[in-house]
Amino acid sequence: MCGRYTYIVSYDDLRNYLQASFQIGDISDAIVVPRYNVAPGQKVLSIINDGKNNRAGLLKWGYVPTFATNENIGNHLINAKAETVTEKPAFASSFKNRRCLILADGFYEWRRDGRQRIPMRFVLKNKSLFPMAGLWNTFIRPDGSKLHTCIILTTEANSIVANVHDRMPVILSLKDAQTWLNPLPSNKDQLTAMLKPYSADAMIAYQVSSLINKASNDSPDCIKPIF
Repeated sequence: MCGRYTYIVSYDDLRNYLQASFQIGDISDAIVVPRYNVAPGQKVLSIINDGKNNRAGLLKWGYVPTFATNENIGNHLINAKAETVTEKPAFASSFKNRRCLILADGFYEWRRDGRQRIPMRFVLKNKSLFPMAGLWNTFIRPDGSKLHTCIILTTEANSIVANVHDRMPVILSLKDAQTWLNPLPSNKDQLTAMLKPYSADAMIAYQVSSLINKASNDSPDCIKPIF
């Protein structure tokens, strides 16, 4: 699964990345960077396409289906398996035309050692930002207000992650990310073919502090290697 992650980037570097990679010129002032311990239930840095342009903004991490009667269901829907996502009624319409990207530069998993759970951080060797495949949806509350939520897709772990956990987030290449964002009708087989493990050769992992176990801890100490 993917239960915590990071995007450790300056505002200027984020702006340059979004412009170069996704042709996004404007960034909401509500976006806060850097983030060292992003947790479910929080608003997270995401990219959608509005039918004409790519847009960067914040979505609440915890997907609420359109047919839900209580938005708290989102507390349990933070990940969806790529292998079965097209079969689930909760995600069908979003997979069809509400696909999103959730930006990160690392994610955490916990390695079991007896009764201990040891936190590990996984990053690309070049330490760059990467887009994770997601779905988004808009839930209309009883009072008429709107709640915009998202979910991260996961796939079978590559050999680096498999030492710790059997699942990992779907990390897309920039080329595939552009196709994934396009809300127009797309070939289902083409889309599902993108949802595969990222190359282990491009990744590294290292142990970090148990500070990340508490979501309110969001500081550089969260990512410091422990040797």
